Amino acid sequence: MRWWLLLLALVAAPLGAQERDPILVPDISQHEIVLRQGFTGDTLLLYGAVLDPAETDTQYDVVVVLKGPSEPIRVREKERFLGIWLNAGSTEYRSVPSFYALASSRPVLDIVDERTAAIYELGLDYLQLSPSGIIDPEEQARFSAGLVDLRTRQGFYAQYDNGVEISEGVLYRADIPIPSSVVAGRYVAETFAIADGRVISSATAEVQVFKEGFELGVEEAANDFAFFYGLFAVALSVVMGWAAGRLFALI
Repeated sequence: MRWWLLLLALVAAPLGAQERDPILVPDISQHEIVLRQGFTGDTLLLYGAVLDPAETDTQYDVVVVLKGPSEPIRVREKERFLGIWLNAGSTEYRSVPSFYALASSRPVLDIVDERTAAIYELGLDYLQLSPSGIIDPEEQARFSAGLVDLRTRQGFYAQYDNGVEISEGVLYRADIPIPSSVVAGRYVAETFAIADGRVISSATAEVQVFKEGFELGVEEAANDFAFFYGLFAVALSVVMGWAAGRLFALI
């Protein structure tokens, strides 16, 4: 792998010899993830090289971000009333990443200031979740924090400070775990080369996550025949419950 990156460096360096800014040469260990029956998760290796045509002694930090397809979502807040948890307030978001993982060579705020982190959405505290309608800023912050915390506990959001390894001042690598319940769709991996608190260069790569086989058939049936799929699911639950009751009655 390292020889392959060095070869790319030799080829790309002459092309950018007149450029001052570094050139990012990113890649991913796999550009497709297939969700089959029994899928227990995976790990993506994001790696590449930071080429400096000017051959300066600048020390670059690297941040990699992997985002899944965005989706609208409603967040509900629960309150305890007379010993019972009830739905209270709620808010809707137009565009929420179904997956977000960040890895950096150092803690983000040791690399950039808060303004830069917010512009590039570098970190869980700086995700732009796009709430719908008018909402009080404090209430919005509370709902957003709750949503990020929930998805972090579910394994869909993660932040790995010191998760990028840089070797020889040129090559970098980061491992991003993918949970078994990941959403299918187009994932974008973005790499940032940062020096002196500024994003000097960035590059993107894509990963396609898709279903095939039995899982794809179930999803298509649920989408194309939602009513009959719901009836079948209810009937199957009733039959399984009845069968379990009969089995335990015979024991």
